[in-house]
Amino acid sequence: MTVHLFLGPTLSAAEAAEVLDAVILPPVAHGDVYRAAQRGATVIGIVDGYFEGVPSVWHKEILWAMREGVHVFGSASMGALRAVELSPFGMEGVGDVFEAYQRGELEDDDEVAVAHAPAAYGYRALSVAMVNIRATLSAAEARGVVRPATCAALLRIAKQLFYPDRSYPRLLSEAAAAGLDPGELSALKGFLPEGQVDRKRADALAMLRAIEARLAAGLAPKQVRYHFEATIFWDSLRQAAAPLDEPRDEGGEGSWMQSALLDEARLHPVAYALARKGALTRLLSRALSEEHAARPLGEEVDAAILSFRRARGLWDAGAMEGWLRENGLRAEEFARLMESEAQVAAVQRWAAPHISAHLVDQLRLDDLYVRLWARARDKQRSLEEAGLADPDLAAAPLSREALLSWYLERRGEGAAPRDLAEAARRAGFRDEPMFLRALLREYHYVRLREAPERSCRASEIPPGPPRPA
Repeated sequence: MTVHLFLGPTLSAAEAAEVLDAVILPPVAHGDVYRAAQRGATVIGIVDGYFEGVPSVWHKEILWAMREGVHVFGSASMGALRAVELSPFGMEGVGDVFEAYQRGELEDDDEVAVAHAPAAYGYRALSVAMVNIRATLSAAEARGVVRPATCAALLRIAKQLFYPDRSYPRLLSEAAAAGLDPGELSALKGFLPEGQVDRKRADALAMLRAIEARLAAGLAPKQVRYHFEATIFWDSLRQAAAPLDEPRDEGGEGSWMQSALLDEARLHPVAYALARKGALTRLLSRALSEEHAARPLGEEVDAAILSFRRARGLWDAGAMEGWLRENGLRAEEFARLMESEAQVAAVQRWAAPHISAHLVDQLRLDDLYVRLWARARDKQRSLEEAGLADPDLAAAPLSREALLSWYLERRGEGAAPRDLAEAARRAGFRDEPMFLRALLREYHYVRLREAPERSCRASEIPPGPPRPA
């Protein structure tokens, strides 16, 4: 049996090793329980965990690990919180902190939160957990060091402090400022060096001893009764999980670069808003595909790859490899991206007949409705006056290929392949004839607007958005 323990400021690795033979890991974070189970853990014990700066461990990954036969224990800190929340599903909580939450005596997460030093300094606690302050003041009251009323006042003061600021010197200072009895505060100060109660550490050791006893008695694989529902969010966790032996990037280059990139994007609000909408479309497309168990077919992914490379002129292997390097992607990551593109394309095809009303509303929200509506009205009026409201390609002064070339060049895509079907799809038209008609109307309208005899009335119409309208 292989035991993995997630420890930090509550209990040191050296102390844990004296009690139990286990793989000792840093405080648990998002994806760590999944990784531990993937690495062969049969028992997982959670004591400490991240909750600020680094995403916290998901309930979902604990449920998945138990479904896979792994026994998961929790105690003292983050482990106690998750054990209370997941005890109906089979996670096992150990210790006074867990039981206090279970009985409803404690409710707030900050009761177990502490500030701590980084890994290089052994995750040493830099503040005192509220549950430890409660236990210590209770012991002081039981010993007659402080009266019950003073104990209650001290607890109120400690609770009002932000968790990183909780320490006994700070508590005594705040209590003195609040006018509490100086004699009792002096007695408490003398009591603290020997009288402090580390409730969290005691609970963590109790969990290790409980695991040891269960192992000695023989521990069969965990059995659960619930159905585990795989979702798009679960899939994202699995894809993002890195090996446990890779150090967590707590502000290193990887996280810094991603944060810097997103900060840069946020400073360009129009581009950022478009990126957010695109990301939301991608997320919802994957969710719909998963809900209907409809993964893209191989030919659909191939089509997405072809479209991607055509749009960027990445025809030869060298150009493609260069793009991957510049964008920080491996080949397998690019394949997943293209599968996502195929999902988006499928959802867009499905949504096309139903989306028009929503598109109009979005144009209003984007402040484009008035400008585009004015241009559309002027285009219709101008084309009707010129007898070109429903133009025919046969009567046009240019071929299909030349018309598409004109359109792409006006968009700044002069080097793009002249594929009418692909261009129609990318532009959002239902089919080629619909796209071709729109191109002809735009072509004739632009020529009419650029003609010297264009009326003053027409020239006063506000210009459209970036070409073509």
